[in-house]
Amino acid sequence: MNSAIGFSNEEMAVMSLSKLYRQYGFKQFKMSKFEEYDLYAKNKDFLLSSNVITFTDTNGKLMALKPDVTLSIVKSSNDAFKEPEKVYYSENVYRVDKGTHQFKEIMQVGLECVGDIDVYSVSEVIMLAKKSLDAISERNILDISHMGFITGILDGTDLSDKQKKKIIVCIREKNTLAIESCCKEFGVDEKTARSLAVLTEIYGSFPKCIERIKEISVNEKTDEAVKELESIYSFLEIYGCSNGVNLDFSIVNDLNYYNGVIFQGFIDGVPSSVLTGGRYDNLVHKLKKKSGAIGFAVYLDLLSRLMNGDIMFDVDVLLIYDDSVDISVLAQAVKDISESGKSVKAQKVNSGGVKYRQLMKVKDSGEVELIETND
Repeated sequence: MNSAIGFSNEEMAVMSLSKLYRQYGFKQFKMSKFEEYDLYAKNKDFLLSSNVITFTDTNGKLMALKPDVTLSIVKSSNDAFKEPEKVYYSENVYRVDKGTHQFKEIMQVGLECVGDIDVYSVSEVIMLAKKSLDAISERNILDISHMGFITGILDGTDLSDKQKKKIIVCIREKNTLAIESCCKEFGVDEKTARSLAVLTEIYGSFPKCIERIKEISVNEKTDEAVKELESIYSFLEIYGCSNGVNLDFSIVNDLNYYNGVIFQGFIDGVPSSVLTGGRYDNLVHKLKKKSGAIGFAVYLDLLSRLMNGDIMFDVDVLLIYDDSVDISVLAQAVKDISESGKSVKAQKVNSGGVKYRQLMKVKDSGEVELIETND
């Protein structure tokens, strides 16, 4: 993603992604910097971090600087089924930075679709997630999983919720031996145990892995999950963004919140996922609403190092001049460079504080001399 003079790399990312989301009918959602703390306290497992900055308002209510946007969107949704609410946001959230372990104000961009969620809604959101990654870097991967397939296998057992969660942790860790051990301890039949173990082994391109998924489908629920995944991939092919889309069933989320397709996006050069999303009907229902919902977030703080590394220059042309140059001559020189499509910064001396592609000097005559090139 190329930068433009006058905007930071994060601002350029926000503008690019916002334009993409508006193109598909998503409207911008704006919210206050704070919410009542109770909203986050009741849904701490949904948050990336349980640490929340709180303060007491003048009316005595305990408030929090928002660590998340999704909860606020769901809370304010009208719960209408006829017309899904399609919103995007670019908001600052406040959470503990993984590197410094201190609270940090982080710019987060994302979108949510709340309402009557069908396969088109799901596919469109995932398509926009992939296009978001493409807009940031050509070297990206979108990994997709489906909670419905995993729970479909587990629903065929007599496992308690606690036992299911333990197995899900093993799937996330790709620990085949632990899955087999748990299944033996919990009295799960060998066929189901093998199907759960196979989930940890499946990773790769969609066409390659979907056939293996079909082989271990055990009931109507898992069949429906496979069908939805195939529809999503066909949708991505239509939009030309199916390259770099993988299946990875070690991606699992909290059963209390997520119920369908879930996904993570990765960019070459960043060690962790820069985009996460999924279908979270269970969260909506927990907030006493009947709608379905799906969305994702892009974490710009994780991209900052990558984007800063990609941008080598502050300006295309650093144009230096001295007091002998007439203002009209200088203005014309700057105008000509700007209209050629290059960014330009004019100043009297090259102090070394500006990274430029080209260093130029304007003479009294109006001639512009090229002094140095860094391309």
